[in-house]
Amino acid sequence: MARPASPTVTDAERAILEVLWDRGEASVRDVADALSVTKAVAYNTVLTMLGILLKKSLVEYRQEGRAFIYRACVSREEVRTQALDNLLRQFFDDSPEVLALHLVRNHALDASDLDRLRGKIAAAAQERSKG
Repeated sequence: MARPASPTVTDAERAILEVLWDRGEASVRDVADALSVTKAVAYNTVLTMLGILLKKSLVEYRQEGRAFIYRACVSREEVRTQALDNLLRQFFDDSPEVLALHLVRNHALDASDLDRLRGKIAAAAQERSKG
Protein backbone atom coordinates (compact mmCIF):
# COMPACT_ATOMS: atom_id res chain seq x y z
CA MET A 1 0.00 0.00 0.00
CA ALA A 2 1.34 3.42 -0.94
CA ARG A 3 2.12 5.93 1.77
CA PRO A 4 -0.28 8.91 1.78
CA ALA A 5 1.13 12.17 0.45
CA SER A 6 2.47 14.54 3.08
CA PRO A 7 0.32 17.66 3.42
CA THR A 8 3.50 19.70 3.90
CA VAL A 9 6.64 19.89 1.81
CA THR A 10 9.06 17.05 2.54
CA ASP A 11 12.85 17.48 2.60
CA ALA A 12 13.17 15.88 -0.85
CA GLU A 13 10.45 18.09 -2.28
CA ARG A 14 12.06 21.17 -0.75
CA ALA A 15 15.40 20.26 -2.33
CA ILE A 16 13.73 20.15 -5.76
CA LEU A 17 11.94 23.44 -5.09
CA GLU A 18 15.27 25.01 -4.09
CA VAL A 19 16.67 24.14 -7.53
CA LEU A 20 13.61 25.61 -9.23
CA TRP A 21 13.69 28.75 -7.08
CA ASP A 22 17.39 29.27 -7.85
CA ARG A 23 17.09 28.61 -11.59
CA GLY A 24 13.59 29.89 -12.29
CA GLU A 25 12.80 26.80 -14.31
CA ALA A 26 14.51 23.51 -15.13
CA SER A 27 14.06 20.18 -16.85
CA VAL A 28 14.00 16.90 -14.94
CA ARG A 29 17.59 16.29 -16.05
CA ASP A 30 18.66 19.77 -14.86
CA VAL A 31 17.10 19.14 -11.44
CA ALA A 32 18.64 15.67 -11.16
CA ASP A 33 22.08 17.02 -12.12
CA ALA A 34 21.82 19.88 -9.61
CA LEU A 35 20.79 17.55 -6.80
CA SER A 36 23.49 15.02 -7.70
CA VAL A 37 26.19 17.55 -6.84
CA THR A 38 25.65 16.80 -3.15
CA LYS A 39 24.04 13.34 -3.26
CA ALA A 40 23.43 10.85 -6.06
CA VAL A 41 19.82 10.93 -7.20
CA ALA A 42 18.12 8.97 -9.98
CA TYR A 43 16.37 10.69 -12.86
CA ASN A 44 13.24 8.59 -12.26
CA THR A 45 13.17 9.62 -8.59
CA VAL A 46 13.23 13.29 -9.57
CA LEU A 47 10.53 12.67 -12.17
CA THR A 48 8.34 10.98 -9.54
CA MET A 49 8.91 13.78 -7.04
CA LEU A 50 8.06 16.43 -9.62
CA GLY A 51 4.82 14.53 -10.27
CA ILE A 52 4.01 14.71 -6.57
CA LEU A 53 4.81 18.43 -6.49
CA LEU A 54 2.56 18.87 -9.54
CA LYS A 55 -0.33 17.08 -7.76
CA LYS A 56 0.21 19.35 -4.76
CA SER A 57 0.03 22.36 -7.14
CA LEU A 58 3.50 23.47 -6.04
CA VAL A 59 5.00 23.30 -9.55
CA GLU A 60 3.78 23.63 -13.09
CA TYR A 61 5.37 22.71 -16.39
CA ARG A 62 5.50 23.49 -20.06
CA GLN A 63 6.67 21.21 -22.83
CA GLU A 64 9.69 22.13 -24.89
CA GLY A 65 10.19 19.50 -27.58
CA ARG A 66 10.27 16.21 -25.69
CA ALA A 67 11.35 17.80 -22.42
CA PHE A 68 9.13 19.05 -19.66
CA ILE A 69 10.32 22.30 -18.12
CA TYR A 70 9.19 22.84 -14.53
CA ARG A 71 8.89 25.96 -12.42
CA ALA A 72 7.76 26.55 -8.86
CA CYS A 73 4.25 27.97 -8.32
CA VAL A 74 4.98 28.90 -4.71
CA SER A 75 7.62 31.08 -3.14
CA ARG A 76 10.09 30.14 -0.42
CA GLU A 77 8.12 32.40 1.91
CA GLU A 78 4.86 30.55 1.21
CA VAL A 79 6.52 27.19 1.90
CA ARG A 80 8.10 28.52 5.10
CA THR A 81 4.74 29.84 6.26
CA GLN A 82 3.02 26.53 5.54
CA ALA A 83 5.74 24.58 7.38
CA LEU A 84 5.68 26.92 10.36
CA ASP A 85 1.87 26.81 10.55
CA ASN A 86 2.05 23.01 10.57
CA LEU A 87 4.75 23.08 13.26
CA LEU A 88 2.65 25.44 15.39
CA ARG A 89 -0.40 23.17 15.06
CA GLN A 90 1.47 19.94 15.79
CA PHE A 91 3.79 20.95 18.62
CA PHE A 92 2.89 24.36 20.03
CA ASP A 93 -0.90 24.36 20.48
CA ASP A 94 -1.24 26.75 17.53
CA SER A 95 0.46 29.44 19.63
CA PRO A 96 3.25 31.63 18.23
CA GLU A 97 3.88 32.79 21.80
CA VAL A 98 4.55 29.22 23.00
CA LEU A 99 6.94 28.70 20.05
CA ALA A 100 8.78 31.98 20.72
CA LEU A 101 9.12 31.17 24.41
CA HIS A 102 10.46 27.71 23.55
CA LEU A 103 13.06 29.23 21.24
CA VAL A 104 14.18 31.81 23.79
CA ARG A 105 14.37 29.25 26.60
CA ASN A 106 16.11 26.49 24.66
CA HIS A 107 18.51 28.31 22.35
CA ALA A 108 21.53 30.37 23.23
CA LEU A 109 20.40 33.97 22.83
CA ASP A 110 22.46 36.60 24.56
CA ALA A 111 21.26 40.07 25.56
CA SER A 112 22.23 41.63 22.23
CA ASP A 113 20.36 38.87 20.33
CA LEU A 114 17.26 39.57 22.43
CA ASP A 115 17.58 43.33 21.87
CA ARG A 116 17.79 42.82 18.10
CA LEU A 117 14.83 40.46 18.26
CA ARG A 118 12.78 43.02 20.22
CA GLY A 119 13.57 45.62 17.55
CA LYS A 120 12.54 43.26 14.75
CA ILE A 121 9.32 42.37 16.55
CA ALA A 122 8.49 46.06 17.02
CA ALA A 123 9.22 46.80 13.36
CA ALA A 124 7.11 43.83 12.20
CA ALA A 125 4.23 44.88 14.46
CA GLN A 126 4.38 48.42 13.12
CA GLU A 127 4.47 47.18 9.52
CA ARG A 128 1.56 44.84 10.19
CA SER A 129 -0.56 47.63 11.71
CA LYS A 130 -0.05 49.72 8.55
CA GLY A 131 -1.23 47.02 6.17
